[in-house]
Amino acid sequence: MADQAPAKPVSENSAVIDASGESSSFPPRGVPIITGINRIGLWSLYIKEVRRFLKVHTQTIWGPAVTTLLFLIIFSVALGRGGREVLGVPFASFVAPGLIVMGMMQNAFANSSFSLLAGKIQGTIIDILMPPLSEGELMTGILAAAVTRAVMVGATVALAMVLWPGVTISIAHWWAVIWFGLMGSLMLAILGLATSIWAEKFDHNAAITNFVIAPLSLLSGTFYTIDNLHGVFQAISRTNPFFYIISGFRYGFLGQSDIGDDRAVLFAALGLLALNLAMGFVTYRVLKSGWKLKD
Repeated sequence: MADQAPAKPVSENSAVIDASGESSSFPPRGVPIITGINRIGLWSLYIKEVRRFLKVHTQTIWGPAVTTLLFLIIFSVALGRGGREVLGVPFASFVAPGLIVMGMMQNAFANSSFSLLAGKIQGTIIDILMPPLSEGELMTGILAAAVTRAVMVGATVALAMVLWPGVTISIAHWWAVIWFGLMGSLMLAILGLATSIWAEKFDHNAAITNFVIAPLSLLSGTFYTIDNLHGVFQAISRTNPFFYIISGFRYGFLGQSDIGDDRAVLFAALGLLALNLAMGFVTYRVLKSGWKLKD
């Protein structure tokens, strides 16, 4: 036994003999084994995020519907007396589409802004970052779940308003309802994800909600048309992306809006797509850098 040559160490790239007698090589350390899209992981993350808000559906789905319906009742009583009409329809029917999409956007933000922030505060962020998911897959799963919650809230609010007396909801342009609803929800979902990356405590999240989301939502023509404003304030309103989401969504129901003619609505739809792509790219780069997540 003394004249046997010493065994050579097996390197990372060396061939290994498996049980069948054939050699197989393992990839170098750090090279991912899963290539392409990790569909199972992405689907698992999406289902996990959806189940999270469905477990408390009274708070995440039905609560916003009741709150939005209260907005409709209060403003209809306060401003809709005497058969007041806006854009040729009763005031309640004018306000309803804006309230629906506003509820969708706020809940999309609430859902995506909670995911990473809760992990950072509870010390469980590793459970989100450690699975074999790329940054794009992680971002896609969180955003898709947020948009899903927004659609559920929108459908619930719409159903409540259809059953409410004095509100007539009819769809003139399906494409506008779907497009502006999804673009608005996606925009707030991206903003919520960026907020959850930046925020270090729930107060930071609440600050964005109270000082950014709420003012932009309420000052975007939800309860009025910007034609009633002074020219300066009309120009300011047209710089608010929430205005185009709410007015475009309303266009889908009423067939008219204060954005302008059909061509102006189409340009607004394309502009929202470009804005979402830009916001998504910036958020993806920040997420990929690991800023405030892997420090």
